[in-house]
Amino acid sequence: MDAAFTAEQEEIRRTLREILGKRCGPDEVKAAVRTTAGHDRELWQQLAERLGLPGLAVAEEYGGVGCAPADLALACEETGRALLPSPLLATAALCVPLITALGTDAQRSALLPPLAAGGLTAALAVPGPALATALALTGDNTAGPWSGGGRAGGVQARAAAAEDGWRLYGEAAQVLDGHSAPLLLVAAHTGGFARSRTLLFLVREDAPGLVRSRLATLDETRPQARIQLRDAPAELLGEEGADAAGVLEALAATGRTAACVLAAEAVGAAGQALARTVEYVRRREQFGRAIGSFQAVKHRLADLYVQVEAARSAAYYAAWDPRQGALALAQALEALRLTAGEAIQLHGGIGFTWEHDAHLYFKRAAADELLFGPVHRLRAYAADRAGLFTPSATTEKVAV
Repeated sequence: MDAAFTAEQEEIRRTLREILGKRCGPDEVKAAVRTTAGHDRELWQQLAERLGLPGLAVAEEYGGVGCAPADLALACEETGRALLPSPLLATAALCVPLITALGTDAQRSALLPPLAAGGLTAALAVPGPALATALALTGDNTAGPWSGGGRAGGVQARAAAAEDGWRLYGEAAQVLDGHSAPLLLVAAHTGGFARSRTLLFLVREDAPGLVRSRLATLDETRPQARIQLRDAPAELLGEEGADAAGVLEALAATGRTAACVLAAEAVGAAGQALARTVEYVRRREQFGRAIGSFQAVKHRLADLYVQVEAARSAAYYAAWDPRQGALALAQALEALRLTAGEAIQLHGGIGFTWEHDAHLYFKRAAADELLFGPVHRLRAYAADRAGLFTPSATTEKVAV
């Protein structure tokens, strides 16, 4: 494994940091999340046009840059530093891989170019608080209950007349960027109890029967919406008669890539929170000296540095081997939670106030763990898949 970045990757990092440094300070972040879209549309278009950010991992034949997922993860480390509110995660990390893997030639040709150009954004709608399970991060996604399971609840799909396609009925309660994305990818259950299967459907923003409402969330930089589908028309993603196992495999593969991206993003946020804390303790004085000179403070910061660097190493390794994405995400979320908590403590009386920016990092840590974790479940499921706690044949013989 060569951990060194290429010249192109370093240029992406440098340019992105320069743009975000000018356009995405704490005040700009707070202003952007309170807009109708939940992000700065002008900045999003600038990132799309100048860097091709939403199209980094889209094939060149569809108007993308054609980079590897590692390049997207590297870019997201920079967006994490700035806590950038944008449709990047929902569009590029969740929806684009699913459309690429499952879509027909016509669907890919129609959807991927505008998604890569930033003119179109998308959101993945999964019923209930089950996004981490659907992406196979914290549990097996082959079990049907998370999408409805053939019973009441979730989102149910039924085939309409030949010219009408499909109809969806149900609700998804926590959809990232679901209030503003013109295109929704909805995971819905079909086939009833006897022929239970989960498929993905495309729903347009102007579809009759689609009701969307933005939710009040812990982390405003991760806007969420409640999606209600009341006999809404939908288009099946992929060919008719698609194999449900292929859909679940595509969701799991997308989960691995998304975990790498989220891990890098969390590392960027943790690194920035630590850097701001170090800067503060260097100039904040108590008893006639900077508080950063006290040994107890030095020890706490040293422990945080080790946590952040270990998480960064794990995130970079996962970008090279996405199978380790869930473990890297667990490491990064834990590092961000610890760093953000210590940042509030070490900033003293100002650290926990609404006016200070430390709470933005803490909320990002808590919200991401609620959506994609928690950390102990990420690790437990990874351990189960690796068979770490499965008794070996030798152990069984000794026991007998």
